[in-house]
Amino acid sequence: MAKGDYLLAIDAGTGSGRAVVFNRDGQQLGATQREWWHKTDPRFPGSMDFDVEGNWALLCDCIKGALDQAGITGADIAAVSATSMREAFVAFDRDGTEIWACANVDGRAVDQVRQLKHDFPGVEQDLYRQTGQTFALGALPRLLWLKQQMPDIYDRVDKICMLSDWVVARLSGVIVSDPSNAGTTGIFGLRERDWLPSAMSRLGLRDDIFPKSCETGTAVGSVTHKASAETGLSTDVSVVVGGGDCQMGTVGLGVTGIGDCAVMGGTFWQQIVNVDSALIDPEMNVRINPHVITGLNQAEAISFFVGAVMRWFRDTFGQEELAQVSDPGLAYTLLEQKSASVPLGAYGVIPVFSDVMRYGAWYHAAPSFLNLSLDPAKSGKAVLFRALQENACIVAARNLHSIFNLSGQTPDHIVFAAGAAKSPHWAQMLADVTGLPVKTPKVKEATALGCAAAAAVGGGLHHDLAGLGREWVVWDGAFEPDPALKQDYDALGERWAKAYAAQLSLVDQGVTTSMWKAPGL
Repeated sequence: MAKGDYLLAIDAGTGSGRAVVFNRDGQQLGATQREWWHKTDPRFPGSMDFDVEGNWALLCDCIKGALDQAGITGADIAAVSATSMREAFVAFDRDGTEIWACANVDGRAVDQVRQLKHDFPGVEQDLYRQTGQTFALGALPRLLWLKQQMPDIYDRVDKICMLSDWVVARLSGVIVSDPSNAGTTGIFGLRERDWLPSAMSRLGLRDDIFPKSCETGTAVGSVTHKASAETGLSTDVSVVVGGGDCQMGTVGLGVTGIGDCAVMGGTFWQQIVNVDSALIDPEMNVRINPHVITGLNQAEAISFFVGAVMRWFRDTFGQEELAQVSDPGLAYTLLEQKSASVPLGAYGVIPVFSDVMRYGAWYHAAPSFLNLSLDPAKSGKAVLFRALQENACIVAARNLHSIFNLSGQTPDHIVFAAGAAKSPHWAQMLADVTGLPVKTPKVKEATALGCAAAAAVGGGLHHDLAGLGREWVVWDGAFEPDPALKQDYDALGERWAKAYAAQLSLVDQGVTTSMWKAPGL
């Protein structure tokens, strides 16, 4: 392959950073990952700072490792792009130096959410209609917190940008923002695909801290001499605007057309449908984000902690299975094998963990299993595991149904990806519960592949991001729904919904503790 034909994707995730090398045909050649964690500032409960210096050093290490694994040098890369966790952002001073940064899991601004709701009634709803976001995950409360708690930092802020943009800035020296990630701040217009300074001034916050908005796949410069020394990349490498990890992942899955649908089965399960740029939810139940594809938005519903609950279950009840395998991930397969003979409905066990998404009043019941039998054969770990798998599909199906009703479109299939999609049993269950065919891609972790597609477009190797996503995706599984099971799963979902509502009332009464509440509720 000719020099300069390779692509580099950098992913700054919630729990780790990684770098992945691809060739121009979308084939992965090398990857290196490094775990990181986010420090709590002991002065501020709920805070989760993002360590820009330490984590940049880890990303540089990842880049060198991925190049080495691919058997190429930094001079062989044509273009590099970046993706990251959403909601996290970085503040820069006038010299372009980072002076403050927080991770997506930062929860310090609880009081500021309450203050904004109290002092500006109706503003959250107004902004939702413009941005598709509420205060729950947005930047406005955090910026208000910064103004109140760190006024010296707040006064020095010249620009803010998202983590994927921060990687681009570290590489090129140019600070810009892409719509897909900036759109998760709650101060970025869905129709304008640009920042909304008026959203800030309306609430008494500075409106002069926004960089230029650039679409995903736009080349903004080349690797600087400083970044070249740190990463091993040549100064001839083009640096390309990337995007949010969820939207980039859908590009890597070929989910790039209106009405296309995906379920991303990771730590959180995300149910995503591509929608028209004018669509908004009058009930404020789902969030609407800009897609990385210009002219498209995505309606997104989130099932909280689905993957985290499965990991908790494995670590708590699956010690026997963990002792039998060298890779902890294989313990899930053993648990699933034991649960395969458990009948539909899991003997009436009702898991209470994630609820359907209600973005405007987002909280959950206390984690629990209901309706356990004293018969060990009907309440053992195989039964509970089956119940958790069914429940994940039921919540996903209900979230998707609300989006389909909102958009007026039902897709002809669902793309199922990320860790849960490694299970054919779970993919078949998702098809049976939703009543829609399910397809699984060969590359389950598609975020880096979508990022590489952006690099390819910005580097001039390809011209159409949406088309390239469809071209690169390769399918390895197809699952047709069994119509005979749909009625039983629908009835199971109705029982679960009634039980969940009762459990929420216990949280409301202060009897039990919510699994998670949005800040300010």
